[in-house]
Amino acid sequence: MRIGVLTVLFQHQPFEMMLDTVKSHGLDAIELGTGNYPGNAHCDPDSLLEDDHRLLSFQEAIRQRGLVVSALSCHGNPLHPNADVARRAHETWRKTVQLANRLGVDTINVFSGCPGDSDAARYPNWVTCAWPTDYQEILEWQWNQKLIPYWQQEAEFAQRYSVVKIAFEMHPGFMVYNPETLLRLRKAVGPQIGANFDPSHLIWQGIDPVEAIRVLGEHGAIFHVHAKDVQLDPANIRVNGVLDTKPYQDVLHRAWTFRSVGYGMGESDWKRIISTLRVIGYDGVLSIEHEDILASVDEGFTKAVEMLKRCLLRESPAEAWWA
Repeated sequence: MRIGVLTVLFQHQPFEMMLDTVKSHGLDAIELGTGNYPGNAHCDPDSLLEDDHRLLSFQEAIRQRGLVVSALSCHGNPLHPNADVARRAHETWRKTVQLANRLGVDTINVFSGCPGDSDAARYPNWVTCAWPTDYQEILEWQWNQKLIPYWQQEAEFAQRYSVVKIAFEMHPGFMVYNPETLLRLRKAVGPQIGANFDPSHLIWQGIDPVEAIRVLGEHGAIFHVHAKDVQLDPANIRVNGVLDTKPYQDVLHRAWTFRSVGYGMGESDWKRIISTLRVIGYDGVLSIEHEDILASVDEGFTKAVEMLKRCLLRESPAEAWWA
């Protein structure tokens, strides 16, 4: 396994300065945002697709530093009931597929999207309960009329450009938010559908990330991994549960808060995650995503790198010489 970073946290640095920063910390890979929620500060599909010379220079700058691109990321909501929002997300996704083909990258990280409750809706509607039965009707309409048809179509489009791994970040607020919903979509669409496995979004829902890795690993459905942590606040959870709409800045009163690696789970927990990833055959990148409101960009990133370097298993497993 190797360590990488989603370079959005260095979006204020020019491209080559960002590459030098990543390399100076001893990392192996970069995950590049191409638009939608991650922005495209370091990787603008329009600019790179229209200019072959610029694209070659872009690739050469990465190669010279011994780095690889683990994935392109264009998390958005192509199912948004606002047609303009959906169109922009969709266009960015398709340009990202075309750019991935030119760069030789086979993995794109996305959100599944979330539609409204009907074609007349103005905002997304994320269903979180089974009763009253209206919610079940909404959910089936969302899956059968919106989610599955869209990703069936887009999986075919991606296949034409050799993008064989559409990696969904399981994120509440979107249709795919846990292993069950991911595997349901994978069954409907095909093996191009897998996970960009981010434990932070699962833990606050009450999901054990190790057990989730085992289940998804049985299906060969982990394509990419985010290294991001979350800190739970047991006192607030005991009073109000985990569904929390308070601003991220209100750390004192929230049920949970995103943290740098090691400031939510302990080192032993990260070693269990990394070991289980190895057990299921994952040998890709652990891509650091920094969203810790209590740490600066530099310090939070550095602490995450230090922790992962202590936990990572880089060499091939030994033979069972003792058995």
